[in-house]
Amino acid sequence: MTLLSHDRYCEEIDHQVGLLRAVVTSGADLSATVPTCPDWSLEQLVRHTGGALRWVELIVRTRAEEDIPEERVPLGDGPAARGDAAALDAWLAETGEMLVGTLREAGPDTKVWAWAGIPSAGFWARRMAHEITIHRADATLAAGLPYEVAPEVAADAIDEWLQIVEFVQRTMPHDAATELRRPGRSIHLHATDTTPEVNAEWVVELTDDVLLWRRGHEKATVALRGPLTAVLLAFYRRLPLDSPELEVLGERELLEFWLERATFG
Repeated sequence: MTLLSHDRYCEEIDHQVGLLRAVVTSGADLSATVPTCPDWSLEQLVRHTGGALRWVELIVRTRAEEDIPEERVPLGDGPAARGDAAALDAWLAETGEMLVGTLREAGPDTKVWAWAGIPSAGFWARRMAHEITIHRADATLAAGLPYEVAPEVAADAIDEWLQIVEFVQRTMPHDAATELRRPGRSIHLHATDTTPEVNAEWVVELTDDVLLWRRGHEKATVALRGPLTAVLLAFYRRLPLDSPELEVLGERELLEFWLERATFG
């Protein structure tokens, strides 16, 4: 597994912010419920996403050595006006510019607080690139618009998700992820539309301790096949397994078992 460069993560954050802004200004109903995050309206989703970006910007800019409460983040809740697409768009634009500028200035190796045992600005660049990539999918699907993501970004998002689930399994004994133990059982993810350079296949082994995973093509207890974007969204529980783009081969129950428990926080 090879991480993308710090600059590439910064570029992707900037790109994804632009795409999310396009959803906000598309005429979509900001009060509509987000099907993949049903506790939120589209506007609440956008405010949450922008708030997370501003929280990270403050952490990196101040070189924080501990968590910063969300209520201390300036304009972390978004603009005062509700239901105002123009105000939300302007806030997002400023948010993205602030975060990307701060991350570029810091560089990947600057030490800052982080929750996953990787206390660096580089961790946050990667985390926020994928945070907004997935939440932009939520917004796009809610607005009924097409969704695409670069293959290398989608593949890295799956890598990061597996790392997060493994971290949670080791460190958060109260979390559902600790139940992901099925010795002798494994999951294979297989993107059917990418080049060998992307290497978009994964094997996940559910041991009696901590899950093991790697890139590669191997037989497994269950396989999830389809275009990389569809596999990404299904693995993040944004796309149903019954979607026509996807194919499940083998013990579907094991994949459902994973999707119910692969969480963090």
